[in-house]
Amino acid sequence: MVYIYLCTGRGIKYGRMKDTFAYSEEKFADIQMLRYKLPGFEELPLQKKIFIYYLSQATLCGRDITTDQFGKYNLRIRKTLEALYLYFDSVSDKVEFEKLIVYLKRVWFSNGIYHHYGCEKLIPEFSETFFRRALRSVPAQYLPMEGYSSVDELCDELCPVIFNPDLYAKRVNKCDGEDLVQTSACNYYDGVTQQEVEAFYNVRKQQSGSESPSWGLNSKLVKRNGQLEEIVWKADGMYGPAIEKIIYWLEKAKEVSENVQQKKVLDLLIAYYRTGDLELFDRYSIEWLNEHEGTVDFVNGFIEVYGDPLGLKASWEGIVEYKDWEATRRTQTISSNAQWFENHSPVDSRFKKENVRGVTANVVCAAMLGGDEYPSTAIGINLPNADWIRAKYGSKSVTIGNLTDAYNKAARNNGFKEEFVVDKTTLTLIEKYGDLCDDLHTDLHECLGHGSGKLLPGVNPDALKAYGNTIEEARADLFGLYYLADPKLVELGLTPDIEAYKSQYYSYMMNGLMTQLTRIEPGKNIEEAHMRNRALIAHWVLERGGDAVKMVQHNCKTYVEISDYACLRDLFAQLLAEIQRIKSEGDFLAARELVEQYAVKVDAALHNEVLERYRHLNLAPYKGFINPVLHPVTDETGVITDVAVDYTESYEAQMLRYSKEYGFLI
Repeated sequence: MVYIYLCTGRGIKYGRMKDTFAYSEEKFADIQMLRYKLPGFEELPLQKKIFIYYLSQATLCGRDITTDQFGKYNLRIRKTLEALYLYFDSVSDKVEFEKLIVYLKRVWFSNGIYHHYGCEKLIPEFSETFFRRALRSVPAQYLPMEGYSSVDELCDELCPVIFNPDLYAKRVNKCDGEDLVQTSACNYYDGVTQQEVEAFYNVRKQQSGSESPSWGLNSKLVKRNGQLEEIVWKADGMYGPAIEKIIYWLEKAKEVSENVQQKKVLDLLIAYYRTGDLELFDRYSIEWLNEHEGTVDFVNGFIEVYGDPLGLKASWEGIVEYKDWEATRRTQTISSNAQWFENHSPVDSRFKKENVRGVTANVVCAAMLGGDEYPSTAIGINLPNADWIRAKYGSKSVTIGNLTDAYNKAARNNGFKEEFVVDKTTLTLIEKYGDLCDDLHTDLHECLGHGSGKLLPGVNPDALKAYGNTIEEARADLFGLYYLADPKLVELGLTPDIEAYKSQYYSYMMNGLMTQLTRIEPGKNIEEAHMRNRALIAHWVLERGGDAVKMVQHNCKTYVEISDYACLRDLFAQLLAEIQRIKSEGDFLAARELVEQYAVKVDAALHNEVLERYRHLNLAPYKGFINPVLHPVTDETGVITDVAVDYTESYEAQMLRYSKEYGFLI
């Protein structure tokens, strides 16, 4: 019998598994929680199951790192809220307490007090007076009191951070003309200015004389006694207690790995975690690229730089996955033709790769999500991020099929498409081809888009600074959009006919121009890099599309209308050529002009209309996942004889359990 954590009221107990499965779970604030299945996991050989289990433990051990990176008060605030959740007697004020629970759920979801997508501070609906009263009623031994002499002292420090909207207002600030470091609340810097950071790492790059390693990727930069100093994230450095636990499980995983190359990859990752040596991380990344034979794969480390306003320092993330061999045939068809796609790209020949190297792509099933990949996660991944590694060794891409499947199943018959698609003909097209072309666009984006093109000699990979992430995502999206309409996809058997691409073209323009605005609060600008990318493409094309694509009114509602899809493809090609030029030449001024003109501002009237129409659908604009529980089954001697999967742990129970079992930092 498998036992798991279940939430009952405000406590946790063990309970039996249920036999039912539902993709959609609870909804709160602007968030809908989903579940994902692990298809085929039960049929995997025992060694692979145990390998996945150990890697999954390593993935969960880094949770506190991400939370701390996203704001220096995040961990203390989360632990304080959890203590209130578990030990405050709410009988006296149930209304305020329910508001506190919603706020806590949002903090869990965002790995801190900043919105996971927009990066603005989450302002609680409960009052500061209630919070102070509730905190004083909880015994001090349940509160994170390290460094504080009294509960009042703890309260006095946390209250301004939580309740003052102007203090540490935004996790990642991208406003042009401001000091992006000093106005961002992310915990990557302390006491330094943007100018000092850029000068510090420019010196490092000049001294190294090469593109490697990715200086600053795994450290916090601080000023002490007037001197700049890096505090490295490693086993005997910052985040050491959590990193030691990650290493422990990686060592266990190494014992049951599938092949020699996986052992080599794990050895290098462990050595990197122990030393913090970024050259070891580069070696690990290259060897990780060279592992193709195993069924199981993983990402574990300081990877993506979206959370740093300067795009230098990486948030911690983890994901464990296993291949869907049948679906992988689709991505392997794409990757095996990578040179053809590169040669026929509409960009200047100066920016094309003469020899596309090492492009590998798989469709996988996620088995566990962690850090910056949890609860909100990507549906496609392309790594490594270092341009020089991509150019010399290639890249590895995955499309996460079981997450896409969960999104699609949860969205069926929810009324969204019927509300925003312009007519029944277009709706029928999307229903017929939409899921297929969504997957193909993700494949092309991850497999080929990110790996396409090259920098000109001497161009700094960080030349686009705060605009680099948006430009890179736009480049990959445009690559995918351009090729979705190519007859080559029909020839390769990837699309059934030449009309299929229209479903993605319409959905993409509708999202970039209208429906992604459901994720923006009234009066706010677009901040997140992927949203900016979609807005940039859609508005640039709309401005030049004439009658081919336009905004129309029907029954006092606004819709996107496309009458010439071929014209759209030509416009995507033109913009792809320009964005590749910007990337290849490191043209910061052109990048800034494109992003600021097309990707940031929101039309207030259209925004209000979209929000009102969306409100009537009673949907949540953001989705995230509850992880399955992987439970090792052992015999009387303690040997693992199976790994069972359970899908019934509630969101609250999972988050409280993770805080208890994987809470290694203060």
